[in-house]
Amino acid sequence: MKPLQALLNTIPFKVHVAVQHYHTNETFEQLADDVFSSASVIKVPILLAILKHLQTTNGDLQQVLTIADENLVEFSVLTEQRQKQATLHELLLWMTITSDNSATNACIDFLGMDAFNTYFAEIGMQHTKLQRKMMDFERQQQGFDNETTANDMKRLFQALYEGQLLDEVWTATAFDILCRQRSHESLRRYLVDDVKVAHKTGGLDTVDHDCGIVFHKNGAYFIGVFLTEVTDNEKAKSLIGQISKIVYEEKSRVR
Repeated sequence: MKPLQALLNTIPFKVHVAVQHYHTNETFEQLADDVFSSASVIKVPILLAILKHLQTTNGDLQQVLTIADENLVEFSVLTEQRQKQATLHELLLWMTITSDNSATNACIDFLGMDAFNTYFAEIGMQHTKLQRKMMDFERQQQGFDNETTANDMKRLFQALYEGQLLDEVWTATAFDILCRQRSHESLRRYLVDDVKVAHKTGGLDTVDHDCGIVFHKNGAYFIGVFLTEVTDNEKAKSLIGQISKIVYEEKSRVR
């Protein structure tokens, strides 16, 4: 992918990339095993861990949970509405499609932090850790951050795509949620086609991420672009969009 590498060489931030074409297994990687702050992409394995728990326990997505006051934080439609209860399905949706932090904190309480980390290790995400709740910057300053790698996220999406994590019904539930993502400022930014993408974004002051599966007409592929040491978040989102467009157009030329 010469055009892709040419663009990567010009980017002023640290760029972690993983691309995998599922039908050919062709891959492209750059700094894909480096550990970095996950920001909100950690919410994808959180989502899948809860769905796995429900599958195993014959649990109910429509069960109603109470949202503790300490879990109501910024960047949350639940906080905006002063909502104190929600179904688990509603919490998973808001956590994923709008990156709702209050919903995420309620989801973390649902299983407990240790259970999530155990699940991450069991499915091969050896470098992914959940060590703080959303907006808990005090714990972050103490050195406890949520972490992942590009390859961990690549492995996660591949396992989901191949039906290795969940049965058919719960896999469909996961994709239904991931495909309803409302943030389109990065991977989808420069894609003209109305292509289905199951993905999750994440961002903090110094990082911008987007990763997921693009269901291209010539075959589905995973793309994860994770920028660290970012000094301009809007520029970072644009660069993720440019990387995504190059990969998409390369796939479009395949016959």
